[in-house]
Amino acid sequence: MGTLSKKAQKFLYDYHNNASPTGFESSGQKIWLDYISPFVDETFVDRYGTAYGVINPGQDYKVVIEAHADEIAWYVNYITESGMIYVIRNGGSDHIIAPSKKVNIHTKKGIVKGVFGWPAIHTRRGKQADLSPKMDNIFIDVGAKDKKEVEKLGIHVGCVITFEDEFSMLNNTYYTGRALDNRMGGFCIAEVASRLKKNKVKLPYSLYIVNAVQEEIGLRGAEMIAATIKPDVAIVTDVCHDTTTPMINMKVHGETKAGLGPSLTYAPAVHNKLLDLMIKTAEKKKIPFQRSASSRSTGTDTDAFAYANGGVISALISIPLRYMHTTVEMAHKDDVENVIKLFYETLRAIKKHHDFKYL
Repeated sequence: MGTLSKKAQKFLYDYHNNASPTGFESSGQKIWLDYISPFVDETFVDRYGTAYGVINPGQDYKVVIEAHADEIAWYVNYITESGMIYVIRNGGSDHIIAPSKKVNIHTKKGIVKGVFGWPAIHTRRGKQADLSPKMDNIFIDVGAKDKKEVEKLGIHVGCVITFEDEFSMLNNTYYTGRALDNRMGGFCIAEVASRLKKNKVKLPYSLYIVNAVQEEIGLRGAEMIAATIKPDVAIVTDVCHDTTTPMINMKVHGETKAGLGPSLTYAPAVHNKLLDLMIKTAEKKKIPFQRSASSRSTGTDTDAFAYANGGVISALISIPLRYMHTTVEMAHKDDVENVIKLFYETLRAIKKHHDFKYL
């Protein structure tokens, strides 16, 4: 276990390079479902687009492994008479990084290319010398002469916009791209399904591999699917911050470093007995891991599962990520592999009707 097949590598790149902004995840979900279908017994898509496969369906004990499918984006909010486009966020998009970025505007006529424009340094004098990007001054230029020409391209208020940047490798060590949060998690759980099938693992419960929509705007997809599946156990994967990069205060954000293994979170939503099982499994199988703490909520789909249906036994595995919510997010390939291993081994350690009683 550990080497990606050519099929898995192709899926990794195709899935990351596809645009799946919040509320518009369907094309990415199709890629994901096409990949996992040979490894599961059943596949489903709910009304808002959350996709999932089931291994060993029909059992009265249900375990979920979950990631979220959506990426941050922008909406067209206002088009000026001169043809410039102003935006609002779709999720936690960062206005600071926008200027000079190339974008894809998604329309019924297809992709329209554009750029986030910015006044040249030569023109920023006096009070504008230290001009910085703000939500009310960033804008997109599609090269149109006026508003009518913009509209002829198929662009209207409500069109969704994604950055153009594509997925790649740095130094054969780090994956980098605009949507590792959380397309990398979706890849990990899909690869878990692949390895369970390849190794002919027989699970004593029904396993649901879930790729949820709309996490970036409030954990909404997880909220819906938790009510649908009503699982007994849910293990979520998302990303956390590599806090060792410049300008991050580790006294505030803790210490997590890419390449040292996935991070396991202590938080009110995380069930201590399940967390203990994961830690013991990691130690037994010599899977490196780190620890982090969240004082209130985890900010991930873990919270939506944990507090659903009278309480679902839940835990969180995080991939350390550099430069979250930028177009150059970075994840260490060893951490990705170890997330897959930790899921795989934890699922094998969970018994039918596993006793996670609080007392």
